[in-house]
Amino acid sequence: MGKNRGGSGGENRKLESLRAQIDAVDDQLLDLIARRAALAHQIAGVKAAQGEATRYRPEREAQILRRIIARNRGPLADEEIARLFREIMSACLALEQPVRVAYLGPAGTYTQAAALKHFGHSVRTAPHASIEEVFREVEAGACHYGLVPVENSIEGVIHHTLDSFMQSPLTICGEVELRIRHHLLSRGKTLRAVKRVYAHAQALAQCRHWLDRELPHAGREAVSSNAEAARRAAAKAGTAAIAGEAAAELYGLRSLAAGIEDDPSNTTRFLVIGHDSVPPSGDDKTSLLFSTPNKPGALHHVLGAFAESGISMTRIESRPSRRGMWDYYFFVDIEGHAGTPAVAAAIERLRERAAMVKLLGSYPRAVL
Repeated sequence: MGKNRGGSGGENRKLESLRAQIDAVDDQLLDLIARRAALAHQIAGVKAAQGEATRYRPEREAQILRRIIARNRGPLADEEIARLFREIMSACLALEQPVRVAYLGPAGTYTQAAALKHFGHSVRTAPHASIEEVFREVEAGACHYGLVPVENSIEGVIHHTLDSFMQSPLTICGEVELRIRHHLLSRGKTLRAVKRVYAHAQALAQCRHWLDRELPHAGREAVSSNAEAARRAAAKAGTAAIAGEAAAELYGLRSLAAGIEDDPSNTTRFLVIGHDSVPPSGDDKTSLLFSTPNKPGALHHVLGAFAESGISMTRIESRPSRRGMWDYYFFVDIEGHAGTPAVAAAIERLRERAAMVKLLGSYPRAVL
């Protein structure tokens, strides 16, 4: 007598019951999402009556995500819950006015992935050839916001981004942290067929040991972006690119190896740039640019402004000012919002001691 491939009657009834429950939950979710969208539409109407633009509010979104994550009891991970709610908020905002975001292109870069992670897939992303172009597009009002890389956990700071802040009137509105997972992409089917590897210079550096071990005889060529590397690999046999999964899908390449970065914690931090100051969210950072008087001990004296106010400094970088030899600007990230008394006091002390101070923005700390 043959086995019942469909399972026992009791098991089938149990499956049917569970599926019916899922259908009922889906109906409830649909109703609740529609209700949320209607409430968002009402908020937009109130904003319009007050003369306020309907636009993304970084501090409000950060507060929502933190609250949702704190309430999450599983089984979905916090990161998955945050991603789902970002997409819901993105879709609700797009009902009124889709947010336009400029990013360092072409399509398929990690910067675009960071933009979609932060703003959700209902935004309109616009690729640009350089970090300077991203700044110009936002300054001109062609895009509401821009997204630019600022530092990598392995290779350090991105100097073009810091230099652009020296002259730009734009404000930092948020930050995004993206785990970087590099793939070796190619038209070919084997590593043996790869004679040349294209990648951004930082990606080549981040995968140096893997390349030395697995492709010691393949040439390496730095290009403007990992997406550009994928475009070239798609056009020429015997080549490969270091890029992400999005580039593989976009340019029709197969992944010959995944996770080829030398450090599994490899993460890049991006900044959201725009025109608007951001109110406190409850867990914020502040970024500043300053220069010091040209005298012994000046930097030590200036940085004392933070310690005396009880403010923790999380990062400092120096860049040539281009005003004279050995003259530098300093970029600093500190904990807290410029609108709070302690940070405001620290900035006031800083202004008294530094030759120049520019507040680049206070913004919510990255949420997952």
